[in-house]
Amino acid sequence: MIQIFRPAVIPFALAIALSIPLPAAVLADPDPEPWSERAIREDVDITALAASGEDPIAVLQPLGKRLFAAKFTTLDGAGRPDATGAIVPTKARRRSHLPFQRLAGMDANACASCHNEPVDGGAGAFTANVFVSEGFESADFDTIDPQFSNERNTNAIQGAGLIELLAREMTADLRRQRQDVLAKARGSGDAAKVLLETKGISFGSLTAYADGTLDVSGLDGIDDDLTLRPFSQKGVFASLRQFTVNAMNDHHGMQASERFGAAWTGTDDFDGDGHADELTPGQVSALVAWQATLPAPTRRADLPETWRQAAQRGETLFGEVGCSSCHIPELPLDSLVFQDPGPFDTAGTLRQSDVAGPLALDLGTLDWVKALPRDDQGRVLVPLFGDLKRHKIADAANDTFGNELLAQRFVARDVFMTAELWGIGSTAPYGHRGDLTTLNEVILAHGGEATESRKAYSGLEEPDRKSIIAFLRSLEIAE
Repeated sequence: MIQIFRPAVIPFALAIALSIPLPAAVLADPDPEPWSERAIREDVDITALAASGEDPIAVLQPLGKRLFAAKFTTLDGAGRPDATGAIVPTKARRRSHLPFQRLAGMDANACASCHNEPVDGGAGAFTANVFVSEGFESADFDTIDPQFSNERNTNAIQGAGLIELLAREMTADLRRQRQDVLAKARGSGDAAKVLLETKGISFGSLTAYADGTLDVSGLDGIDDDLTLRPFSQKGVFASLRQFTVNAMNDHHGMQASERFGAAWTGTDDFDGDGHADELTPGQVSALVAWQATLPAPTRRADLPETWRQAAQRGETLFGEVGCSSCHIPELPLDSLVFQDPGPFDTAGTLRQSDVAGPLALDLGTLDWVKALPRDDQGRVLVPLFGDLKRHKIADAANDTFGNELLAQRFVARDVFMTAELWGIGSTAPYGHRGDLTTLNEVILAHGGEATESRKAYSGLEEPDRKSIIAFLRSLEIAE
């Protein structure tokens, strides 16, 4: 059981002074130094929390909120003297005396430095763009040359807990279909084929043979392992936990012990900056919990009558021109219990096999979740306007979204995740680089699989195109 004590922040110090009981799993120093320039001052023993029966949301959410907004300093271990920003712990970094390096990082000292529009956890301005590599070992660069890095704008993460829960259910469903077709092929002695579909979304086909082998060439918009990876613009992170561990190292130079600690690297100070185990599993869980419980975006309720009418017309046209075939208005979710670590976390991220039992965050206890509509089966309808699927959205005739030279995690350069449109009225500018200033521009930039929908939109009369914009502008992140 990992227990790392750090000085407590003032709220915990005050609680101690007033003899207010703290959650049993919270680790706090009883004699804090409130003037300390360290940003990380609390920890949580997630093993004790899981066994305590306490509501993990109530314990983790406040700490996660503070960690997300905290401005990490070199006293916390911020900076990356030796380690690169790669997903695999790699030491190939050119030494620099500068703690901040805008390109390969550290390029920010707080999560909220980029995720802040219109609120913490939101999107980022063009000035907060980051530069990312292919993701594995080639992650140390000092140039914006597109041969070495891709420029990316910041995504909003409101509603991310529901997104991950949808992806988990869809992954489990697709894997059940794989198991069934394998059993059918083995039983019959002949090849068997299944058309993969879950929650009404097609992911191509899978052919199984009697010897247990699989032909995955028919898959569409998903990796060969049938794991939906709903996070990042390329759809390469399966969980908020994996995304968090990656981002903390990549952007802040803060290494989580579950990936960079002694169990995997043989040292508790992989980057060689004199700070051991810079982020504990409990602190990562707190960040995950805060992100997972961020309220989903909503529709603006105080629209003037002319805007309301235009948005209503625009939503109808949005479906008629085919946009809703990928930007699906809502997907049904069976379970609201968010386990951390999740069922599909893998090596380099804390896994369920690494703990006595996962934390169970019941998102159904949150007021904003209770307000979401349900279908006739009692399932929550998640209004994401997305399909959690990758699509080719560029071609030779319209290559705005195909300009990157680097693939990322084996995802082709012209293939991107369908952007969830909930909240899009609050997240300008648009496109994966954030260099498109209007919704009209980003719609007209669609190519590849979205060509016909883009042509249908282009063929509308101007008032009808404007009504679609009015609809999209009504989808906002509440402030």
